[in-house]
Amino acid sequence: MGIRTENLTRTYDLGSSQITAVNNANFEVHEKTFTAIVGRSGSGKSTLLNLIGLNDYPTSGRILFDNVDVFSLSSSERRRIRLNHLGFVFQTFNLLPTLNAVENVELPMALMGKTPREQRERAVELLETVGLGNRLSHRPKQLSIGEMQRVAIARALANDPETMIADEPTGELDSKTAEEIITLLLDVNRREEKTIVVATHDQKIVQMADRIFTIQDGRLAQEK
Repeated sequence: MGIRTENLTRTYDLGSSQITAVNNANFEVHEKTFTAIVGRSGSGKSTLLNLIGLNDYPTSGRILFDNVDVFSLSSSERRRIRLNHLGFVFQTFNLLPTLNAVENVELPMALMGKTPREQRERAVELLETVGLGNRLSHRPKQLSIGEMQRVAIARALANDPETMIADEPTGELDSKTAEEIITLLLDVNRREEKTIVVATHDQKIVQMADRIFTIQDGRLAQEK
């Protein structure tokens, strides 16, 4: 699935002033590539990911998936795209604390209406793939930070999306665990042929990326 933005802008009202988080961004995600978006905190990285992940609305400009303006579609059609075609990994994991690892991974599949058996088989398979076959029944508080991120990656892959969007996936991790997560993301990109878009400060991720964009004060520029 090709993703492209045209003159994409997102502004927010802050009291009597206005902040432009993304400013006239023209951006294209090539299929099956690993793309890094680099910038300081507050530069607009997360806003850009939220926009292309259909979790936020542009103030102006367009976001096109396979040349279709997604904001010309209904909200239910956008929800279907999010569930079917996009997977999300967050810096703070966003795991539900009352669910164990398997149940957290099953959740996107439940939203898609898959049977309990399909959900369980897929969730177990994914957790084994990310090295957590012995942590299936553990809840987030019983897992290490690195293990929680592995669960989050498995959850992002649950509905077999073409594109994974990751916001600072190593931001909360120590250097050794961060390297393991980077290796896992690269494996997902290379072996599973998933398109990956990562917002990051981590130079090791940047060095591995096929394409690199920088963002400053909402303005995007391609570096590689």
